[in-house]
Amino acid sequence: MNKMGIISDENNPNITKPTSIQGGLQMGGSKFGQGIKNNRRALGVISHNVVGPEAYPCLVNKRGFSENHAVCEKNELDPVHRPITRKFAAQIACNQQHCPEAVHEPKKPKTSVSDTNEFGDCIFIDVEEFNKAPTDQPEPMFLEESEESINEVDQMEEIEMEDIVEEPIVDIDSWDAKNPLAVVEYVEDLFSYYRKMESFSCVSPEYMTQQFDINEKMRAILIDWLIEVHDKFDLMSETLFLSINLIDRFLSQQQVVRKKLQLVGLVAMLLACKYEEVSVPVVGDLILISDKAYTRKEVLEMESLMLNTLQFNMSVPTPYVFIQRFLKAAQSDKELQLLSFFLIELSLVEYEMLKFTPSLLAAAAIYAAQCTIYGFKQWSKTCQWHSGYSEDQLLECATLMIGFHQKAATGKLTGVHRKYCTSKFGYISKSEPAQFLLETKL
Repeated sequence: MNKMGIISDENNPNITKPTSIQGGLQMGGSKFGQGIKNNRRALGVISHNVVGPEAYPCLVNKRGFSENHAVCEKNELDPVHRPITRKFAAQIACNQQHCPEAVHEPKKPKTSVSDTNEFGDCIFIDVEEFNKAPTDQPEPMFLEESEESINEVDQMEEIEMEDIVEEPIVDIDSWDAKNPLAVVEYVEDLFSYYRKMESFSCVSPEYMTQQFDINEKMRAILIDWLIEVHDKFDLMSETLFLSINLIDRFLSQQQVVRKKLQLVGLVAMLLACKYEEVSVPVVGDLILISDKAYTRKEVLEMESLMLNTLQFNMSVPTPYVFIQRFLKAAQSDKELQLLSFFLIELSLVEYEMLKFTPSLLAAAAIYAAQCTIYGFKQWSKTCQWHSGYSEDQLLECATLMIGFHQKAATGKLTGVHRKYCTSKFGYISKSEPAQFLLETKL
């Protein structure tokens, strides 16, 4: 104790403490504590009146003052408190390094010792210095996320994962592994070869300009009539597609008068029957179909001329070869098969469809049929993989086919519509065309 009656702290000689708890040291007839009550208050009162940000949980240790009488001291994370989410762990570590010492929350006073130290002395603090907020103190942050926000994040992650998952490509040959007629070991090589050779079987879409006596309308009449003849003789589908390929290839290299055009069609079907069919129609039957417009000699002479013009090359990939493969990739049912053949036979009549390759015609027919049946655009990854065509590449050709479907029952050339409007073909030509494809193009 010095002469003034003040006891100096041994640990910190700069801090002085009064010797009385009740009101300070008596000095000159007045108490020492009353002399400074205008600008100093007890710490317990200040703690209740100070308005400021709440203490950071788990960052400040809530306990009594130390022997050095510091306002507060930082402590490591208290395991008693609630756990902190991992999302904010890095931010908390950063705040521990940079944020200033936080203000303690007031303790509930148990006894009068809450405002005194362990020696029983009162501790005073400057209100003005206490209210000065540090300029570099960061704003308080929320250390915990609500259960709802965590669930929302989990749901968003699940939705994003579902969007990332791609549609698998189906192995369409797996179920035919034990079928020797399916030649699973060579099927990919076969269709790769067909794709290379189909360009040689195509003709110029402008070959009709070389003809002086026939035109596109006469060709359409001939093919429409041959489709009916093909149905009457109950021939295979391969025969029809090969017959039309022979006609176009021959007309692109040989000029024909309109009087012989029907003979060209009959001979092309005769050759296709000899190539594809087991039971071939005789020449006499073909003469009767033509209402005896030609003689047997004329039929044989045209047959010889056609074979020599085509150099006996009849092994060409037609749309039928590709449509069978693509229908398998589409995992089609009977309805899809019939509608696809209906649309592609409508395309055979039209001269403008010669600009498309056989594989593109087949893929577009299946795509247009799917749109007609399901009412929306559908082209799976499996179909795209095996056909080699994307949906955008098929859109032009498929739109034309839908237009032919709309007009199939009108006009003079209705042979295809009548053929598929029977119970044998499930009345498939009566189905409503996919109008939305036409609207999309417009």
